[in-house]
Amino acid sequence: MATLARPALTETRRSAPAQRDLIAWLSDVSRADVGLVGGKNASLGEMIRGLTTAGIKVPEGFATTTWAYWAFLDANDFRSHIRKCLGEYARGERSLADAGSDIRHAILRGLFPMRLANEVATAYRALCDRAGKEDVDVAVRSSATTEDLAEASFAGQQDTYLNVRGEADLLHVWRRCVASLFNDRAIAYREAQGFDHFDAALSVGIQRMVRSDTGSAGVMFSIDPDTGFPHGILINSSWGLGEAVVQGSVDPDEFMVFKPLLDAPGCTPIIHKARGRKEHKIVYADSAECTTQTVDTSDEERLGFSLTDDEVITLARWAAKVEAHYGRPMDIEWARDGESGELYLVQARPETVQSRRDCGTITTYTLGRTGALLATGIAVGQTIASGRVCRLDSPTQMDQFIDGAVLVTGMTDPDWMPIMKRASAIVTDHGGRTSHAAIVSRELGLTAVVGAGNATQVLVSGAEVTVSCAEGDEGRIYEGIAEFETQKVSLQDTPRTHTRVMLNLGDPAAALRWWRLPSDGVGLARMEFIIGNMIKVHPLALSRFDRLTDEHARREIEVLTAGYADRCDYFVDTLARGVARIAAAQYPHPVIVRMSDFKTNEYAELIGGRQFEPTEANPMLGWRGASRYYSEDYRDGFALECRAIRKAREELGFTNVLIMIPFCRTLEEADKVIAELAKNGLVRGEAGLKVYVMCEVPSNVILAEKFAERFDGFSIGSNDLTQLSLGVDRDSGRLASLFHEHDETVTTLIKTAICSAHRAGRPIGLCGQAPSDRPDFAEFLVRSGIDSVSVTPDSFVRVKHHIAKAETGERKVGEPFVPPPAALRPRLAALT
Repeated sequence: MATLARPALTETRRSAPAQRDLIAWLSDVSRADVGLVGGKNASLGEMIRGLTTAGIKVPEGFATTTWAYWAFLDANDFRSHIRKCLGEYARGERSLADAGSDIRHAILRGLFPMRLANEVATAYRALCDRAGKEDVDVAVRSSATTEDLAEASFAGQQDTYLNVRGEADLLHVWRRCVASLFNDRAIAYREAQGFDHFDAALSVGIQRMVRSDTGSAGVMFSIDPDTGFPHGILINSSWGLGEAVVQGSVDPDEFMVFKPLLDAPGCTPIIHKARGRKEHKIVYADSAECTTQTVDTSDEERLGFSLTDDEVITLARWAAKVEAHYGRPMDIEWARDGESGELYLVQARPETVQSRRDCGTITTYTLGRTGALLATGIAVGQTIASGRVCRLDSPTQMDQFIDGAVLVTGMTDPDWMPIMKRASAIVTDHGGRTSHAAIVSRELGLTAVVGAGNATQVLVSGAEVTVSCAEGDEGRIYEGIAEFETQKVSLQDTPRTHTRVMLNLGDPAAALRWWRLPSDGVGLARMEFIIGNMIKVHPLALSRFDRLTDEHARREIEVLTAGYADRCDYFVDTLARGVARIAAAQYPHPVIVRMSDFKTNEYAELIGGRQFEPTEANPMLGWRGASRYYSEDYRDGFALECRAIRKAREELGFTNVLIMIPFCRTLEEADKVIAELAKNGLVRGEAGLKVYVMCEVPSNVILAEKFAERFDGFSIGSNDLTQLSLGVDRDSGRLASLFHEHDETVTTLIKTAICSAHRAGRPIGLCGQAPSDRPDFAEFLVRSGIDSVSVTPDSFVRVKHHIAKAETGERKVGEPFVPPPAALRPRLAALT
């Protein structure tokens, strides 16, 4: 954002040569008027005309037209001067910086045609009268005819000025906006995009300011900009004027909302909610030299969210309406007036990256062995890159940058574009997923980590690093050049199968990456991943915080739960939204969430966990799974898990979430767990709730039909079933040669379990790696009548082909596959 010095109004001496409209009220233009008022203003007019009746608020204002732009250039004979300077630059006679500076200085000295100056002043006075103010504060935004196009955004190339008051300042800023059409970055960008400089014209929008300096503001996308997930609306928000979020100078709050449930009664489908650091904000300035200033935020502002849940949902509904109106994903700026509390949309443009991406293929990146972890931030995209660090403080240091280096800096703006194009990856200290660095990195196809906090301090120029965005939402920078593999998978020829192929997922941050896979849902969502990697705290250290004796753990918990009135709400909220994010990726297909199955030694590693966990000689066969849920020593921890599932299903709206009980040893234990679930509001059969059980203990197979009376289905856990039927520790390297799921003992138990489940009218699946690694094991499962297999996402397509071949008998192994009668193959879909 440019800084404004306030000049006196200078009178002019010439009138416009063309009798064309120089002023257009935004309410009178539409997206068909890009040639008249540029992309930004045309879109504002489109929203005012087409969406205010739908309850969307857009601040009123007017624009000077492209006729005004040409009239100003011609009144000062600037066309010939611009051609001369750019021609000299093209021939190599002048540098870009010299040619651009010459053009801009000329424009800033230009005189206004009298008619243009009078019409701008008259329109501004009308805006003041409507506001009931002598000098209403306005935002003055450049709007080029080559800007905000679906095929080339040109975003941020021209200047914006905020809190402008009075005709004198307005006309001065108008010149500054026109001059910015010829700043170095804009000239270079048009050259790179193949646009003729005289095909671009500038309109200037003058719009009433929303007092977000006392409220909050930010950016939202009607599509997930990193994965292309079409049902997610991403919202970034921070205190003060929105320029801080757009620039990436602040680490904002982040929300993701699930579109399909926006209008479901009683639902608040916010599937992701992360508090940003928000260390400063941009507010109005009292100085005569500039109109805005950056100030520190208060502790209360940093610890709180800059939007309420209701405001997040309102913005998401507006984003969905804007997308529907334009018929394409949109990139939208919004603001909340701190004085009135009203929300407004202040800009909308087409999203230009994911909406143009090939949806028929998925490219996966798999990271090998790495060096030490140096820094973390927000991952932009899903790729991996490596190179030598080049830390720069300013784009004026361009000559120090080496092609292919990893650019490390505090934040970026459009002036960094020439350097960014030459980088292998980008790392910034500040910014969110809607910041300039993030948006441009996606557009350029670069690996980027933003909001890393201390990257400029810990990453040293010349050091070799690997930048990974392939491990979920958290981007990581590792020491050294790591090995990684890429695999491109085509989804075009994925076969259809009678046997359902589902996914094993545990990381909510990575779940949206797999939305394109034509899976039948999630057969295993591991709760432990969310607890261990996102919550990090032992549930009893929260529910029994007053009894926690570990002072270090207490301090860690106080930091993690800051902003929560009840520390238990931190656990419930984080787990519920993690589950919901996985459920959203596969909605409306079933998502089976396995309740926690940590072993005692794993629970002890959670923050505050050692005080609440016994020391066991053999945790694998110890106090795990179902046996914990009804125990007085863990019952209140299980209650938090149940609260989270209820929130995901009832408050967030994901009734496709089903639950599964692990390591349930006896029928008596099954009855106790079902009762404990009901006590916590999870009543089997109510509101479509299905409760499944892992089939991983031999007793589950032997008494399968009796377990079927208590549960709605089974999922075979082949690892534990193999371990317990063969008496082989699955973690023993010495006994690894004996550990095989295809051993006759194990396959006999699997076939018995499948037959028993079908006799009881229950579906049964298998979650494990064996079908991915062994086509013959996949065929065995199919021929045994398995209803579903659940595999890791990266093996999904491969398993789908294995299953299809087994079903059609193409492998010619044994008899051709004949599916069992429909009556013996209950489908998961019929039960959800």
